[in-house]
Amino acid sequence: MWSHLLILTCALLLPAQARAGAKEKVAALAPTGLVLAMDEKGNELLVQNADQPFVPASVAKIVTAWLAMEVLGGDYRFETRFYLDGDRVLYVRGGGDPFLISEELAHLATELVAAIGKKPLRGIVLDASYYPSDIRIPGIEDTDEAYDALNSALAVNFNTIYAVRKGKTVRSAETQTPITPLAIGQFRARGPQGRGRISLTQDPAVGLQYAGELIAAFMERAGGSINGKISTGAVPGGLEPVYIHRQSRTLSKILAGLLLGSNNYVANQIFLEVGGHRLGGPVSLEKSRRVANEMLTKQGLAESIHLEEGSGISRGNRFTARGLAQLLHLFEPHATLLRRGEGALFKTGTIPGVRTLAGYADTSKHGRVRFVISLRSNDGAMRFRLLKAIHSGL
Repeated sequence: MWSHLLILTCALLLPAQARAGAKEKVAALAPTGLVLAMDEKGNELLVQNADQPFVPASVAKIVTAWLAMEVLGGDYRFETRFYLDGDRVLYVRGGGDPFLISEELAHLATELVAAIGKKPLRGIVLDASYYPSDIRIPGIEDTDEAYDALNSALAVNFNTIYAVRKGKTVRSAETQTPITPLAIGQFRARGPQGRGRISLTQDPAVGLQYAGELIAAFMERAGGSINGKISTGAVPGGLEPVYIHRQSRTLSKILAGLLLGSNNYVANQIFLEVGGHRLGGPVSLEKSRRVANEMLTKQGLAESIHLEEGSGISRGNRFTARGLAQLLHLFEPHATLLRRGEGALFKTGTIPGVRTLAGYADTSKHGRVRFVISLRSNDGAMRFRLLKAIHSGL
């Protein structure tokens, strides 16, 4: 008897918030926060301020991933094409591959040298015409972060340079990446003392030149040689590719990395390819927005999901909670691409004054539920306290 009385007494002494349901917990934690939780049948289990449109920040990448899987397919691979003329001038046509990183370039160079032989090249011409030279992503102009680098048809290592600087001496910060003359010059001008990464956002020609230098350096490592200069231009008509490099990572793998690491450059490379693939090149934000709007309209979501670009960096992106929850239902076959933790599969979004969280939470009473959380604050931890309330209270 005494044990039963003790349990009853302890329960009565618990704070009200600890004994409250999910709705009361959410209201107590963040009364102005936007929160929506919905079961698999579309029943709204928890609704707070859900009629307010919100800036999604990087949660927008879920929509970009859905568009990409629908238009391109999980097995899609980006391509970079190589052409050789009779004078042994190599032409490189970029296809917007977001993952031409050093490890990929090493494999590419080995295959390319095997295809064209080791006789010296008389030059390399870079063709980046698949992307307009003046393409700019809304929101990127306000940041110099490396993951916000300028988008390009032909860019290496996410259009960034990772190096170590001591005074005027610059060396690569990673053994797999050769240092090039342009990298040294750019890092001397803008790189920090010590180890760091800089974004090539100032001039599209700079990023393109760096891509050419790094491709040439990897070709030399693979036994090839280049005696001529690196320049830009169009592939001559009539030339057939001597080698087509297909990205070793499928789109599904790239998206899994994107939804984990949240690289804005990668997100918009993929978003631009959605429009370019469906409507033909050159790519443009207008083409990708058109394809996105057509697909969202078919799902009845055109009024509730508005995309200016594909990464979430633009404050011009606007979602409603119910619209995003409906898209999460469409995205559920690909839910495992999201980060796992806190009893959920989720994507975060973070820009100044905005903290968002959306995905799927496992609950004891309602199974897997879709949830959307948006806060007008800089308190990132609060998102996860609200998620815990959903996870444990529903």
